[in-house]
Amino acid sequence: GADDPFHVYARGFRSVYKPNNREGAVRFAELLDRVADVDPEMRVRFTSPHPKDFPDELLQVMVSRPNVCNQVHMPAQSGSTTCLARMRRGYTREAYSELVKHIRAFVPNVGISSDFISGFCGETEAEHADTVDLLKEVVYDTAYLFAYSERGKTKAARSLPDDVPEDIKLRRLQELNSTFRSLIADKSRAEEGRMHLVLVEGEAKRAGTGLVGRVDAGRKVIFPDESVPSSLSGSATPRVHLQAGDYAAVEIGSTSGGSLHGRIIARTSISEFHGVVGSAVARGLGEVKGVSFQAYEPVLQAPTSWK
Repeated sequence: GADDPFHVYARGFRSVYKPNNREGAVRFAELLDRVADVDPEMRVRFTSPHPKDFPDELLQVMVSRPNVCNQVHMPAQSGSTTCLARMRRGYTREAYSELVKHIRAFVPNVGISSDFISGFCGETEAEHADTVDLLKEVVYDTAYLFAYSERGKTKAARSLPDDVPEDIKLRRLQELNSTFRSLIADKSRAEEGRMHLVLVEGEAKRAGTGLVGRVDAGRKVIFPDESVPSSLSGSATPRVHLQAGDYAAVEIGSTSGGSLHGRIIARTSISEFHGVVGSAVARGLGEVKGVSFQAYEPVLQAPTSWK
């Protein structure tokens, strides 16, 4: 209820610090909404240092504003309730899992990333197994995985011994890495045939592989640098080469591990793509309403092989 100082957080989450509810202060969700309103054709992406920072009012802004990316960073750090308590994270494994389910139900096609630490002070094999299990349960789009190292002036450094041997930390880290790589490979294959709104970032790092951009949910995709229709209104529109900062409709054609590879359907805009598709991603061209893709036959001819 309103008497609970933590009611402004996501359900089931607390913090060692009480939220500052000063009169007249602007909540982050309202600030995000104002920022998104400045330029509806500019993507807005934000990050969070703590999963408590996803109340429903923030999720509503993500759903209602096409230019606010459907990506959330939810640092779990551990999948074990007992380990989370030693970390003073302010939530349980169960609360975290419920929040993930809630966000996925609230925000369609949301991308979720996280941070994890292997070998935190006193971590047992059972606690490590809980973390592996959380990776499998959530199936993250991105995971930042690290072995624990003591940092000065922290509660852990002052009161908890760094007692997990280095070789065990590294072995557990390797298990987290291998689990994530296996899961993201399967998740990537499920993207084949889907069409995404992609923001072009520039040339791919590997010379000769084309351009690289980022889908709404945060993952990178590589696609050829070739002339394409300048809008989704049809192939009769002038053809252009994409530049960094352009938006493109890109169909995912193949995957390699966690990498996505696609082909450009056309240059587009946030408003045009959402107007045609209804969101930042379609499961396939067959889901796209109001556009005859027969006009794109020269573009849509399936290549003999994907790069």
